[in-house]
Amino acid sequence: MTERWGDTEAYRQSQGRTASYTKEDWKRITGEMDAIHHRMAGLLAGGVPADSEAAMDVAEEHRRFITGTYYDCGHEMHACLGEMYVADERFTATYEAIRPGLAVYMRDAIVANTARHTTS
Repeated sequence: MTERWGDTEAYRQSQGRTASYTKEDWKRITGEMDAIHHRMAGLLAGGVPADSEAAMDVAEEHRRFITGTYYDCGHEMHACLGEMYVADERFTATYEAIRPGLAVYMRDAIVANTARHTTS
């Protein structure tokens, strides 16, 4: 991770923020992220389109969670993360373990949310 991201402002910001997190903080953070992922998985399971208001709202919640917990994550950066969830097999495996198809669904919801916030 340091090799790939260590030179970025986001990495430095994340390192600075997370250095002071306690075991309880990490438990809470993990629970919040799991809840976001399971809400998105529920939408996928229910056949809700990734570009629906509901899916985009969860994608926005995901982006805000990253911003509040790790580093400032604007919409464009979030879209890049969404692409990585599909392109990097480690991320894909994490999402696919929650629900098959979730990596692509997350990416699509994130991209739709980015468009919603960056288009006039």
